[in-house]
This record gives sequence, C-alpha cells and structure tokens, in this order.
Amino acid sequence: MKEIELKMQGDIKRLTNKTFKFDERVGEGWFSAVYFLKTREIAEKYKSNDTVTMQFFQKKHSVLCGTDEVIALIKTFAKNPEELDIYSLEDGDKIEPYETVLMITGPYQHFGHLEGLIDGIFARRTSVATNVYNVVKAARISGTQKPVIFMGDRDDHFTQQAGDGYSAYIGGSKAQATHAMSEWWGKKGMGTMPHALIQLFEGDVVAASKAYQETYPEDDLMTLVDYNNDVITDSLKVAREFGEDLKGVRIDTSNNMVDQHFCRHPEVMGAFDPRGVNSELVFALRNALDAEGYHHVKILASGGFTAEKISEYESMGVPVDIYGVGSSLLNIHIGFTGDNVKINNKDEAKAGRYYRPNPRLEKA
Repeated sequence: MKEIELKMQGDIKRLTNKTFKFDERVGEGWFSAVYFLKTREIAEKYKSNDTVTMQFFQKKHSVLCGTDEVIALIKTFAKNPEELDIYSLEDGDKIEPYETVLMITGPYQHFGHLEGLIDGIFARRTSVATNVYNVVKAARISGTQKPVIFMGDRDDHFTQQAGDGYSAYIGGSKAQATHAMSEWWGKKGMGTMPHALIQLFEGDVVAASKAYQETYPEDDLMTLVDYNNDVITDSLKVAREFGEDLKGVRIDTSNNMVDQHFCRHPEVMGAFDPRGVNSELVFALRNALDAEGYHHVKILASGGFTAEKISEYESMGVPVDIYGVGSSLLNIHIGFTGDNVKINNKDEAKAGRYYRPNPRLEKA
C-alpha cells in the first residue's frame, strides 16, 4: 500500500522518504550551497550550544506544496532530527504573502545546511500546485468542472515528473500523462494517441483509431484529429466510422498553422487569429459534430493553454470538454526564503526580517 493511502486513512500524518527516495548525497552536503556548509562548521566550532529559529515564507497568494517532502528531508538528513522543534502547514493549504509556512528550532549546525534545499522544494512544488489550481479553477467558470490533464512530461527533465505530478494532484489535476507523475499519489498515467501513431498509418486517422481500439478495447476511444490540419473532416471521418464508440476528439493544432476549415470558409476570417487551437475552430467543430448527431463526442483541446486562456474560453462558452495543459503549469515563479529570526529564544534577524508566528502551524 502506498503511503498516500495510509495518509488518507489517517494511519500516518505525513509522507516519508519511503515515498520521496532522496539521493543519499544530500547527507554529504552535495546539494547544499557551500557557504551553508562552511557556516555549519563554524557554528559547530564556536556556537555549538546555541539554538536558532528559522522560518520560511514566500510573497504571493499561493497553494502550498512540499511540506511533507521538506519534513521528510529534515528527518532523514538533519543531525539528531528528533531534537528539533518543527512546525509546519500542510500540503494544499492556501497561504498569504509573507505567511510563515515552516519553522524549525534547534542547533544551526544540525539543519542549517538544508536551507537552500528546503527553499527549492517549496518553490517548485508550490509553483506547480498553484499553477494547476488556477487552471482547474478557470476550467469551472462555466459552472461545471471540466477535467484538466497534466501533460508536462516534455517540458522539463524526466526526473521531476513524480514531484510535479504530486504537486499537480495537490493543485487539483488527477489525470496525468505518465505513470511517474502519479507515483507519489497512487494512480497510473493516462493517454490515448500521439501524432506518431497516426504517422505510422500514413495520416489515416481511421486506421490508426481502429488499431488503437483493437489493441486497447477497454479504453475510451479518443482520437487525435489535427495531424492532417483538417480537424473537422477527420473528426467526422472517425465519428462516422465508430459512432457511439468514439468518446472524444483531441485538437492540438500547432500555433503556426491555420486549419483547412478556414481555407474553405474565408468569409469568417478577419476578426480573430486563425492560427493554432482557437475558439472559432472549436465552435465550428462542435457544430459539425452536432449537425450529424454526434452530440456525445467530447472535445479535448491542448497546446498552449494557460489559466488566462482557459478563463477566456470558459467566459465565451467555447465548447471544450477537457483541457490538456503542459508547459504553463511548470512555470516556477514562487520563491521561498528561509531566515534565522531568533537565537536562544531572543529576537535576532537581519534588517527587514523578524519573527512571524503563525497559529496555523502544527507540530511535525
């Protein structure tokens, strides 16, 4: 049983290193800034009997993520971690600018070298969780929560997938492109066909869809329809072939392409940008499917979607049923700071920083 299941059942409070599987070199200081390592040696030599209080914060309205990972890091690699007082918020908590999310009290030389790693974990996890939260929020403006598929596998190094997938889960996306993205929270990746599959069948979307259905008969059939840059023609081809078996079509038109629909209907041009996946193309596709009775076929749109673009689509009533979002969800834009604010329980911090207690913190 995965730790996330034990946590959901209340059997454990936090995920541990059994989930995160940290690189053992963390304990050697390999990933710590050298000046932290030097300060650790000096503290051990000159201030070994002192205790400090370090607090962590950021400067935006955000969805916090990374607390379990950070606490597991401390408990795995700090010296005598059982002697540290650690107080933290929870993954998924909404946080305010400058709100203290984590506080650690103990000898500096026991944990101070982990400061940069803690900042980095919080920065990435919280950025992704917040990005996903904003996209998921935008996708329910119409009053119905539309699914958001996390498709960030090609937008960063593959070693980041497990953590990014967990952050996306905290942000509200439970449909993800790879198994690794779902590793920490216990599901499997999902997906249907890439352009490569249609290329293998020389652009024949019907033949590619038949091969897919025969190979994965228990899957919902969702056909990618922009390979030939003619999404309406190809959507109708597969709809006519598969009828009720076709559950949806996905549009992923490149942002430097204009779909053939607009070449056939130049009279609609002039009032919008016709490149890529655009609202007029989605409306035209929905109308074409409905006109032939394929009301059940859902439209999945991907390619360049952001929270702002989804908000615009939803406000306009664009008939997208599912959004696939990738690169915009991996924008790391929330930075965290760790500050020593007390020494031996007396206020002591650099100018402009001070002890910020937070009644929401819980002992970890």
